[in-house]
Amino acid sequence: MASSNDTSQSTNEGKVAFGHSLRKEFPFDADYRNFNQGELTVNHHHTLQQSFVTFISSQTYEYESNKGNTGSFGAWPTAIHTHLREYQDRANQRPDPFIRYELPHLLDASREAAAALLRAPAETVVLVPNATMAINIILRNLTWNPDGRDVLFYFSTVYGGCGKTIDYIVDSHQPASGRPLVSAREIPLQYPFEDADAVTAFEAAVAQCVADGQRPRLCVFDTVSSLPGIRFPFEALTEACRQRGVLSLVDGAQGIGQIDLDLAALDPDFFLSNCHKWLFVPRGCAVLYVPRRHQALIRSSVPTSHGYVTTQTGGSARINPLPPSDKSPFVRNFEFTGTIDCSPYLCVTDALRWRDEVLGGEERILEYVQTLAREGGKRTAEILGTEVLENSTGTLGRCCMTNVALPIPFTDGAGAEESGGSGAGISTAEGPVAMRWILKKLMEDHNTFIPLFQGNGKLWARLSAQVFLEMEDFEWAGRVLLEICQGVAGGEHRCAN
Repeated sequence: MASSNDTSQSTNEGKVAFGHSLRKEFPFDADYRNFNQGELTVNHHHTLQQSFVTFISSQTYEYESNKGNTGSFGAWPTAIHTHLREYQDRANQRPDPFIRYELPHLLDASREAAAALLRAPAETVVLVPNATMAINIILRNLTWNPDGRDVLFYFSTVYGGCGKTIDYIVDSHQPASGRPLVSAREIPLQYPFEDADAVTAFEAAVAQCVADGQRPRLCVFDTVSSLPGIRFPFEALTEACRQRGVLSLVDGAQGIGQIDLDLAALDPDFFLSNCHKWLFVPRGCAVLYVPRRHQALIRSSVPTSHGYVTTQTGGSARINPLPPSDKSPFVRNFEFTGTIDCSPYLCVTDALRWRDEVLGGEERILEYVQTLAREGGKRTAEILGTEVLENSTGTLGRCCMTNVALPIPFTDGAGAEESGGSGAGISTAEGPVAMRWILKKLMEDHNTFIPLFQGNGKLWARLSAQVFLEMEDFEWAGRVLLEICQGVAGGEHRCAN
C-alpha cells in the first residue's frame, strides 16, 4: 500500500504520521482495507418511494461477520486491546474486591474523561453498552400525558433501531380505549438537503401538529447519519426544539470521535454516542448524557437494578449488596446494572490517552480524517466519473465519511429482460441484486467492505476515512469499484443470481 501523495505525512513536528504507517497499531489482516468505520444498517421501514435509502438484505451481514473486523462496529488499536485484557484479568483475579470496590472508581475516571471531551459536567454522563440501549433508556423512562395528544417526531433519515424503538413506544402505550398515549410523526427529507431545509421541515411539522390539536413532545435527530454518512444540522435543530418547547434527543451514535462536540454550548435535552465506533474504545461502550434538569425523568436503568429508587411507601426494604455511595441517584442508577463485562467502559480513559499521546490529540485527528474523507471522496468520484453527495453549502460532508455515486445507470424501471443483458443499465428493482453482487466481489476478490445504498436514482458507496488510511486507499477503492461496476454493466451480476 504505497502512498501516491503526501496526504499521510504529519504536519506536526515530532508527531506520528497518519496513514499506512499506523496500520501496525491495529490488528487488521495484513491485506485487509478497512473503509467502514461507521455503522452499517439503515431504516428498513421505508420503501424506495418513501426514503432516500434502500439497503440490501440480511445476507450482507452474514458476509460481513465472516470477513474479519470490517469496522462497522468500530476498530481499536492493539494497545487498547491490551488494556481491555488487563481489566478482564483483574476482574477474574479478585472478582469481589474488583467489581464491588475498584470498578466504581475506574468507571468514574472513564465518565470524567468522556465528559471532558464532550465539555459536559461529569455528573451528567454515564456509560451504557451501546446507543440502542441509550435511546431505549430515554424513551422508556418518559411519561406520556393521559390525553393521548403527545407526539414524537423523527426524520426519515432515522437509524433503523431508533425507529423501531419509537414504534415500540407507540405500540406499548395502548390503554383500554385502544388509542395510543403517544403517536409518532415522520419528517421527510430528500437528499441532498440544505441545513435550513431540515429546520424548516421540523418547524412545519410542529406547526401542523399544534394545528391538529396535538402536543409536540420530543424530536429525535442525528449528529451524523448512517446511510448516507452525512453531518446533520443538529445544532440548529436543538435550538429550534428549545424555542418551541420540544425535547431534543440527539442521536450522536456516530458523533464522538468523528466531529467536535460541545454539549455545554449545544445544551440538548438528551444526548447519546457510541465510543466504540470512532473513539477506538472496544465494543460495546456508549455515553448517555442527561442534564441535571432532566435526571429526575430517567428513573431507571435498563435493566432496572440496585440503583433504582422507588416512590412507594411502606413495604420491605430491598437489600442492596453494593457498598454505600454518596453519588447522585442518576449516577448510581447506572453504576451496576447486573453482571456484565464493563472492561470496555474502563478503556475510555486509555483510548483518549492513546489518541492524545500517540496521535497528537482530537484536533489533529479530526483535521486529518475529515480532510481525507472530503478529498478522498472527490478523488474516488473522479476515478468513477460520478459525484459526491453534497449540498450547495458543503455542510453534509463536514464529517469523516463520504458518499460517492457508482457509475451504474438505471433504466427507469425497465427490467433485466427488457434490457436484454446488454449492459445499458439496471432497473431500480434490480438495485439490491446488483449491490449484493458488488459486495460479494469486494469481499471475496478484494478483501474489503464498502457499504452500498440506493437512492435518488443511483447506487452509492459510503467510504469512511481513518487515521490508518490515506489518499492511495481512496484511489484504490475507486479503481476497484470501477472494475466491479463494469461487470454490472456487462450483466455479470445476473449470471450469479
